[in-house]
Amino acid sequence: MEPVLGCIADDITGATDLALMLGRHGMPVVQRIGCPAADDPWPKGAAAVVVALKSRTAPVSEAVDQSLTACRWLQGQGARQIFFKYCSTFDSTPAGNIGPVAQALHGATGAGIMVVCPAFPANRRTVYQGHLFVGDRLLSQSSMRDHPLTPMNDADLVRVLGRQVQNSDDVGRIDYACVRQGAGQIRRELQRLAAQGIKFAVVDALNDEHLKQIGKACDGMPLVTGGSAVAMGLPANYRAAGWLPATEGLVPIENWAGPAAVLAGSCSVATRDQVAHMAAVCPSRQLDPLGLADGRERQTDILDWAAAHMWRKPVLIYASAPPETVAAVQDRLGRQRAGELVEANLAELAVGLRQQGITKLIVAGGETAGAVLEALEIRELRIGPEIEPGVPWTVSTEGSPLALVLKSGNFGRPAFFSRALEMIT
Repeated sequence: MEPVLGCIADDITGATDLALMLGRHGMPVVQRIGCPAADDPWPKGAAAVVVALKSRTAPVSEAVDQSLTACRWLQGQGARQIFFKYCSTFDSTPAGNIGPVAQALHGATGAGIMVVCPAFPANRRTVYQGHLFVGDRLLSQSSMRDHPLTPMNDADLVRVLGRQVQNSDDVGRIDYACVRQGAGQIRRELQRLAAQGIKFAVVDALNDEHLKQIGKACDGMPLVTGGSAVAMGLPANYRAAGWLPATEGLVPIENWAGPAAVLAGSCSVATRDQVAHMAAVCPSRQLDPLGLADGRERQTDILDWAAAHMWRKPVLIYASAPPETVAAVQDRLGRQRAGELVEANLAELAVGLRQQGITKLIVAGGETAGAVLEALEIRELRIGPEIEPGVPWTVSTEGSPLALVLKSGNFGRPAFFSRALEMIT
């Protein structure tokens, strides 16, 4: 199959979310972990490739360099359109990395104007009058205000993005009144803004039909940016152009034998609820960052504990904790060291669990997922069935297959972990 869409995602779980969206709409897709080497071929049978970076909280220059490297590979392979995917909560620091990366890709693709839309209505993320809502609350009033790495205290996306790009006047807005009139009116408004020199257009979206119309309006644009849900409107464009035959986009996964484990690094409210739900029915163990730091808690002890339980029931190992506990640990260890310590230990535990025979692994948290995949040396994933909006099962393609779930911290209902395992067992 010929290359059609090349995607760049700023974290691992977001990349999986995007790949699922494309697969659900009939686009065969492969997720690549990290930047491909210059001589890596386009995966056989894929119409889209999602390059999963770990750039959301990286230094700005590093995030830009990685994104441009991925973009050059995708362009070199013949991708007809580039998609830059960021989180549906638009989380970043005041300096970036969404704005600087989008600006760099704008130059690399020769784009005139591009949409900016993190909306994901199925997960209650909507954009209205340029403001991002989580459910019925502004982003700045949601739990994202307490995010340990990228706290979001401003819901005005025009203002947030304006602080991150070189010229705040490059950021404009397309409101609900325009979007509800459909793709033709959205395209005309994009053209009007482009004539004024606007490069980034924050677009309102309250439901999936709005997103499909936005996607339709992006037909032929070199660069599209947004949350994964914006991509639902793109495959229809490619099909109409004759680039994408009618086909199944997801691989089946069922009757998957072997033991299972859950590793949770996210401290979001959603993940903490999921941890509490699973801990009530399965063996569980909470990591102690301070104990890891001073040597009181050892990897070998945790793996011995897991080995004693995992052949009877799934095991849960988690670092998830409420904001006040996280803050106390960060005060003792420093914010960066605390995060890196948890990620590194969960990644090492994933390797140890794999050696002990784990065949099904659920990882909660974008940063944790990136560390785990790097430690397991997994470079490519095929996308399987959807568990809940934005989260599928995936299968590694290297060596002995491993069934994986890479879950964004903020996604999923309380019973998510058990529901996921029931689907393929």
